[in-house]
Amino acid sequence: MKDYILEACVDSVESALAAARGGATRLELCGNLIIGGTTPEPGLYEEIRKHSDIRIHALIRPRFGDFCYTDSEFAIIRNAVKTYKKLGAEGVVIGILKPDGTLNMEQMKILMEEAEGMSVTLHRAFDVCADPFETMEQAISLGIDTILTSGQQNNCRLGAELLGQLVEKSAGRIEIQVGSGVDADAIKEVYPVTKARAFHMSGKVTLDSEMIYRKEGVSMGLPSLSEYEIWRTEESKIRAAKEVLETL
Repeated sequence: MKDYILEACVDSVESALAAARGGATRLELCGNLIIGGTTPEPGLYEEIRKHSDIRIHALIRPRFGDFCYTDSEFAIIRNAVKTYKKLGAEGVVIGILKPDGTLNMEQMKILMEEAEGMSVTLHRAFDVCADPFETMEQAISLGIDTILTSGQQNNCRLGAELLGQLVEKSAGRIEIQVGSGVDADAIKEVYPVTKARAFHMSGKVTLDSEMIYRKEGVSMGLPSLSEYEIWRTEESKIRAAKEVLETL
């Protein structure tokens, strides 16, 4: 396949550089991928930029949870878009819903104005919207470049049928980027159904902490999560996905 997009979602310098070495065409830069991703610290962007010129799209999500935001949260989102535009990021990844599951067009229009000149992706808020086809048309009307979606399922394999319908109905007016559970094998499975040319993956592995002393019974967050496990993108997983894409 020519002109494919292989985006790696990363939340560390180490993961970003591994993804770049593996052949990712761009990064979705996040914080806290273990909870689905939040807005990354500008310092993370700046440190990656010291080592790589790979295209970077910054996720703008102020917290874990739903995509219906308070006025204060919207102000934070808007300011983050401005910040990453000033820093020189090539794109932002955003999404806001109303309580009824429709796209918040008023707030999204404001964010599109702030992001003028940048690429814009509608993130997986799309996967919990009430009507994916209506929301796609609204995204197109806003001038959004890409929709990141699993086909409104927990992974792209389960959502392949809807993904294919979205690609067909989009008719090239917006990029449908396949996410959630993407790896080399998933691309082989869903491409014939979807004909998508854009894919989003973490390529993550779980590494053991370098800590030798480990305090038992003290948790810094959710008790189900270990402070002594680290998520990191593995170069070989990105490269394997790239090789599949190049054969399609």
